[in-house]
Formats: sequence, C-alpha cells, structure tokens
Amino acid sequence: MQNAEAFARVAAIVGSQQNFSPVVVTSAMSKVTDALLAAFETAKKGDFESAFASLKPQLERHKQVSKDLTGEDRQKAFQTELDFAEKELSDLLMRVSRRSLPLSMLKDAIVSYGEQLSSRLLTEICKAKNINARQMDSRRLIVTDEEYGAAQPVWNETENLIKLELQPLIDAGEIPVLGGFIAASRSGETTTLGRGGSDYSAALVGAALRAREIQIWTDVTGVLTCDPRICGDAATINVLSYEEAAELAYFGAKVLHPKTIKPAVDYHIPVRVCNSHKPAEKGTMILAESEVSPNKIKSIAHKTGITILRISSARMLGAYGFMSALFQIFERYRTVIDVISTSEVSVALTLDDTASIEPIVNELERLGDVEIETNHAVVCIVGEGLRSTSGLASKIFSTISDVNISLISHGASSVNMTFVVKEAKVNEVIKRLHNEFFTKVKS
Repeated sequence: MQNAEAFARVAAIVGSQQNFSPVVVTSAMSKVTDALLAAFETAKKGDFESAFASLKPQLERHKQVSKDLTGEDRQKAFQTELDFAEKELSDLLMRVSRRSLPLSMLKDAIVSYGEQLSSRLLTEICKAKNINARQMDSRRLIVTDEEYGAAQPVWNETENLIKLELQPLIDAGEIPVLGGFIAASRSGETTTLGRGGSDYSAALVGAALRAREIQIWTDVTGVLTCDPRICGDAATINVLSYEEAAELAYFGAKVLHPKTIKPAVDYHIPVRVCNSHKPAEKGTMILAESEVSPNKIKSIAHKTGITILRISSARMLGAYGFMSALFQIFERYRTVIDVISTSEVSVALTLDDTASIEPIVNELERLGDVEIETNHAVVCIVGEGLRSTSGLASKIFSTISDVNISLISHGASSVNMTFVVKEAKVNEVIKRLHNEFFTKVKS
C-alpha cells in the first residue's frame, strides 16, 4: 500500500467482503519498513538526529493519506496515533544510539511501527467509508519465542488469544484490522515474524478461527507460471496443491511467504491469492490436492544469489555420522541449506544466506576439502506427478542441453525438480523452459 489510491482500493475490497465476516491483516506502507531499518542502522552508529530525521517523510506520507481519505475527526484521531508513534520512535532510536537495551529487541520494536501505523490508518479510512472496523494490536494476539527478527509463534497460546479477542468482535459484526508481521513474546516485548511475515500472520489468524478461506492480496493475479518480468506471457495458475505452493514459495515465488502455507495445511483451509488491482478476478486457489496439469508442470520458480559449497572427504566412504557432523555446523550458525546432493565421498549444497559462511567453511575444513562457487541461481520446476512421469526430466534437460548444470536434486519431493545454474544464465533457462512447456502448449 503505497499511497491514498492503494488504501482506498483496499478499503473498497474490505467493504465488499462485509457479509462474510472478514478479519483484515495489513502490511506496512511501501518503503516504510526499509526506512525504519535504515534509521535503526544510522542510530546504531550513534547518529540519533539523522536517524530520527530520516523518518519524517514516512510519517508525513501517512498523514497525507489520512488527509486525502478521511474527515477532520478521523484525521485528529490518526494524528494522535502518529504523534505517539513519533515520540516512541524517538525514544527507541535514542536507546539504540546509546545501546541501553539489546539491539535485536530494539530493532523489532522500531520496525513494528510500519504495521502499527498502517493498520490504524486503514481502520480510520474504513470507518470514514461507514465500514464497522476496529483496530486490534497483533501483540495481544500472537505469542512468540524471543528470537527477535524471526520469532516463532507459540501456537496453543496464540490460538486461544485470537479466539478470545477476535471471535466476539466478529460475532458482533465488527471487522478487526490488525498489523501483520508483528507479535510479542511471553514477557510482552515486541517481536517480528521475519520479512514477508504479514502473510504468515494472516494464516495464523485464519487457522485459529477456522476460516472458510485465507486470502492473500497482492499486485498480481494469483501465482503465475513463472516470473512475469522474465516471460511476458506468464499466466495465472487456477489451482495449486499445498505442496506445490510451498515449494514455489520457498524457491522464489514472490506472492507467497514460505511459512504461509503451514497453518493452512494443518487445518485444511483453502488459500486464495488475489490481485488488489483486479478484485473481480479469481486468482489462484491453493487446496490440499490439485489435479495434474496436461504438461505435468505448473510453474517455474527461481532464486538468485546462491552459493554452492562442495565438501569432499575420504572419511565419508563407508562411515556413519559424517552427515550429522556436517549438519550440526549449519545448525550452530543458524544457516539454512536449500538444495543438497551427495555421492560416496562428497556433498554439494547451496546457501542463499552467506552471512556466516566464513566460520562455517572454517569448521567444514575439519571434515574435508571445501570448494566455494558463487553467483549461481536455483531453478525449481513444480507440478503434481513430476517424479512419476517418464521422459519428463529428459525433455527438461534437452531443452537447455547447452547450459551447464552445477547441481541437481530430484526425487525428494514428488512435485519438485530443482537444479542449479550460473546466475547469468537463469533468465535464458527460464525463457526456454517456459516456451517449451507453456507457450508452445497454448499455440
């Protein structure tokens, strides 16, 4: 939601859903989260005044939207909230510059204001349009551990609080509006669920309330057959299975957060991905199961900025415990492995988070020889029946036969084939595959 037009569009969507007892979960205004993170980094260097001053334009953007879309009374109510946020942010940034509290805790508290302000602003806009909305503080609903920046919800407590706080409002005909991405620890400190966590918040709320449907509203019509920036003829997929959607989400499909799917899976709740610019279009429905498409492939996702690590060691031959020792290293540095392939004496794996790669490599060298290859991309081909269809892998790789494949993973999932290529080649690879399996099929 970047401007008044976007907020008005969202309020209209909420209004059109009033008869279905919706709960609304908002993300921050566009660029606000980045601005809050930048202010935190500036304050961390001791420059409080510059950090605080950098947020003034963002606060003004909220104020302008309020002026554009609400009357005087609503503007005054929102201005009170804005003044309070400004005072709180000033205090928090000062604490960062003085390092008077743990920085991870302060960072989550600061970055939470994007969703706090957007949810209050949307509530006032809805009220101005005679929509019976009420803002709710997500920190009273979602309980997490204290892993600041990527907190994990405590499900039983979260479920109980959501039911206790939201169900009476829904029963009374009110529409709760809450900020996504933010939560609180058991001690009451503000935590966040990680970037893109607003979708996750929505799924948690939907699961707790056993919603008929969880809707994710984006700026594209559903999940597409590939990135439309690479292939202009990328089309909307009508139906995906949970497993297909989870694979696509993890490997780069921008319309979903990887964690979003799990609460829906647990309670068999359909997830619909919709386009806020074209609300009448159905988008993509994600269900427990979906049919196999005629060409077996539903979508092609990709993720760039990938690093390959290759570990070779004669100790692997006929030995047990080697893989356990290897995985423990990544666990110690809280680093996720994307793709892995093994042979008798070597392991190849990919990382997209290389923040701790230096100490990881130092420890891996105790197990064997380590090679590092940077500037790669993961390509993920997804579709029900992918593993059981004879000749499909041959067709995929013959389409890109002149491109060097650095690593292949196939068989771990029945809906996913993953391989790694040089980043400079990934757009060409996707164009060729999309043309072969989608464009030609249409024509």
